[in-house]
Amino acid sequence: MSLSHFKRAQVSGIVCVLPERHINIDDEIAFYHHDANKLKRNKKILGLGTRHIVPEGMTASDLCEQAARILIDEMGLDKQEIDTLIMTSINHDYLGNSDACIIQGNLGLSEECACFDTCGLGCTDAVYALWLAHSLVESGASKKCLVLEGSTSSLITDIRNRHSNMLFGDAGAAILVEESKEEIASYFHLQSMGKDWKKITTPAGGFRFPIRKDIIDSEIVDSEGNIHHFWDSIMRGGDIFKFAVENAPVSINSVLDYAKKSYDDIDFFAIHQANGQIVRTVINHANLPAEKASSETFTKYGNCGGTSVLVNFCDMMAEKDIKDILFVSFGVGLSVASCILDFSKAYNGGCRLLKTPENLATREDLINMWAAYLKNEDN
Repeated sequence: MSLSHFKRAQVSGIVCVLPERHINIDDEIAFYHHDANKLKRNKKILGLGTRHIVPEGMTASDLCEQAARILIDEMGLDKQEIDTLIMTSINHDYLGNSDACIIQGNLGLSEECACFDTCGLGCTDAVYALWLAHSLVESGASKKCLVLEGSTSSLITDIRNRHSNMLFGDAGAAILVEESKEEIASYFHLQSMGKDWKKITTPAGGFRFPIRKDIIDSEIVDSEGNIHHFWDSIMRGGDIFKFAVENAPVSINSVLDYAKKSYDDIDFFAIHQANGQIVRTVINHANLPAEKASSETFTKYGNCGGTSVLVNFCDMMAEKDIKDILFVSFGVGLSVASCILDFSKAYNGGCRLLKTPENLATREDLINMWAAYLKNEDN
């Protein structure tokens, strides 16, 4: 069922983490043929500004692990009481291994903590994972569920692809969903339109189309000179714009109707920050109050994939007295997801910048490490 209502699960805390490394669109004027007016038009239309991107050697799991450490420390959580860990992302560290298990070990959580990853929904990951966490807590299967959402969207396109690369930033988030002794209502609306899955996808890298020598040197140049590889994310921009502005407003109103709430009952509408133009159009098509939704987070941090809707909330609502928040995301699948959550008792740790560690493993380090492991030389 696409509509769900929970009564005994609550969000108790959230924090978002972004890498300190960043790029300002003004520094990329060369990609606009050094045409200041062309760059200015793109900035105005799309809302381009700054995007935070991971350095080489840092991954989505690193961002999520740091977000979890901050949340656990600042909320004073007993790590042994966290009984479920969900890591949701399309940028997992390994094929065939769970990032959640690796992070559980790094954090020192109980070995009685159930750990698993979810994957494949991209920009709707966060809302789907929150729905799953609420389901587990409501059923009694979990008491304290830590949800981690991570995205390294900057790595999914070539910097020479100016259809998309200038949009994407990176972020990680940690959210605690736990059992509530009193009734706290939450509502979800989820949709899938799998017939259009090719509109956003990464062709190579999975088992259907593995990366082999025959495609390593392939570069596809489109009619506008943008560079593509088979392992890059591809997106039909015009189709996705149409999909978002047609379906996000419908999902917003569906979850509002289901919850028997109006715009007046919502303190903020957190919208997936795909780009400024899409966010503004969704706001207009849904007739949302201007003061209750914003595309500013895109200009500050870029499109952080599945994490962006959480970054939008943490960025805009930190230190504010709030209750009901409506989240809406759209993207890979194709899929749409929205929810209304009660944040009246939740800790909002806001957005933090992660300083680049000095000991990040280089690619050469990884090659040597795994070669030694395969030779049984790692002790």
